[in-house]
Amino acid sequence: MSNIAILGGALVIVVLVLILKSIVVVRQGWEYTVERLGRYTATLKPGLTILVPFLDKVGHKVNMRERVIDVPSQDVITKDNAMVTADAVVFVQVIDPRQAAYEVNNLDHAIQNLCLTNVRTVVGSMDLDEVLSRREEINARLLTVIDSATDPWGTKVTRIEIKDLSPPHDITQAMNKQMKAEREKRADILTAEGMKQSQILKAEGEKQAAVRQAEGRRESAFLDAEAREREAEAEARATAMVSQAIAKGDVNAVNYFIAQDYVKAFEKLASSPNQKTLIVPAELGSLAGTVAGLQELLKAGKS
Repeated sequence: MSNIAILGGALVIVVLVLILKSIVVVRQGWEYTVERLGRYTATLKPGLTILVPFLDKVGHKVNMRERVIDVPSQDVITKDNAMVTADAVVFVQVIDPRQAAYEVNNLDHAIQNLCLTNVRTVVGSMDLDEVLSRREEINARLLTVIDSATDPWGTKVTRIEIKDLSPPHDITQAMNKQMKAEREKRADILTAEGMKQSQILKAEGEKQAAVRQAEGRRESAFLDAEAREREAEAEARATAMVSQAIAKGDVNAVNYFIAQDYVKAFEKLASSPNQKTLIVPAELGSLAGTVAGLQELLKAGKS
C-alpha cells in the first residue's frame, strides 16, 4: 500500500511539472516561436498559452519593440581620398518574428555589419565637402539601402542617423583657416559695400543740397525781378502823374524832378569813399517841403 501511494504521489508530481512546463506566458512587446519536433509551427502572441508536452517547445523569443543598434566607428576614405571617421545608430523593429528568427542568424550582428559596409559605400562615393555638408542625404541613402536589405529578415529599419563625421586633424585645421579667410573676405566685402553706400548717400545729399540752393537762388532772383518790376511800375505811374501835373502848370511837379536829381547827387556825395566831411545844404529844409508838396500831389492824383 505504501508503494502504491508513493507511486501515485510521484505520478501527480510529474503531471504537475508537465503542466507547468506546457504553460507559456508571453510578455507584452514580445512574441515567441513554437517548434514541434524541431520544426516551426506557430507564433505565440502576448498572453497565456498551453503547449503540447514533449512535442512543442519555445524556439525563439523575439523582441517586437523598436530597438537601437549602435554602429561602431570606422575610418572611411572619401572620393577625393580624404580620411573620415564615421559612426552611426540604426533604429529597427521586427515585423515578422518567424523571418527574424529563421531567415538570419544573429539579427543584430547582421544589421550592424550591413550598416558598416553601406556607410563605407555611401561616404566613399562623395567628396569630403559633400560628406560634411550633406548628412541628411547620407542618412536617406543609407535608410533606403538597408531597409531594402533587411526586408527578407522580417525587420523594418525606421531610421538611421550618422552620429559623427570627423576628418583628420590637419584637414580640420585647413578647414578652420579656410573658414576664417572666408569670414574675413565677407567682412571686407561688407565694409566696402558700406563705404560705397555711404559715398552714394553723401553724393545724393550734396546733389539735393545743390538743387535746393539753385532753386532758392532762382526763387530769390524771381522775387528780385518782381520787386524791380513793381518798383519800375510805381516809378512809371509817379512819372506819369507828375507829367500830368506839369501839363496842368503845377509848380510842385516841376520841383519833384529837381528834388529827385538833387537827392541823387547828394547820395553820391555822401557815399564817396574820398569824402571825409559831409556838408548839409541849407536848402535841405526847402527840399523836405518840396517832397511834402509832392506827397500831397500824389494823394490828390490817387483821389
